[in-house]
Amino acid sequence: MPGAGVLGMWLFLATLAVLFAAAIAGYLVVRLEARTWPPPGMPRLPGGLWAGTIALLGASVTVHRALRSIRLGGRTAATRWLAATLALGASFLVIQCWNWWGFLRLRVAGAPNLYAFTFFMLTGLHAAHVVGGVLLLAVVTGRSLRGRYGSGAHAGITYAAMYWHFLDAVWLVLFAVLVAFA
Repeated sequence: MPGAGVLGMWLFLATLAVLFAAAIAGYLVVRLEARTWPPPGMPRLPGGLWAGTIALLGASVTVHRALRSIRLGGRTAATRWLAATLALGASFLVIQCWNWWGFLRLRVAGAPNLYAFTFFMLTGLHAAHVVGGVLLLAVVTGRSLRGRYGSGAHAGITYAAMYWHFLDAVWLVLFAVLVAFA
């Protein structure tokens, strides 16, 4: 039976899953009701979404390696993998800002349609949770640097890994929906 912390994390992730499912459902209603998508004069989705996807997939790999390392007693390796995950999470946010700036430069944000709104809403909702994940990773990485985790005590790394894998899974669904219904 999982510990209270892991159970609590699963419950937290379940509530977030409902939030993202509702956002995706709202997008699909808007998208499927539209006669043309994207509306005339609107650009296609930014190509940088692919780069962000690669960064998040990399973050899942590195956080998994951090958890595996600490379970095997590799404190230094775990800290390095956490730092790599932190860098990849921050990279994702930079890439998203670049994607948003590209849309803003084309003046789609002020356009009277739901195309830009749904793009910013879905990617912004996810990015807000990535910001939270980056902050969590910063704390966990700092604690790891100070030697607070070991093979038998690594709850913070476990929770960070759960959260990052969740963010990655949500992004893959968001990305697939955006690309499939573009």
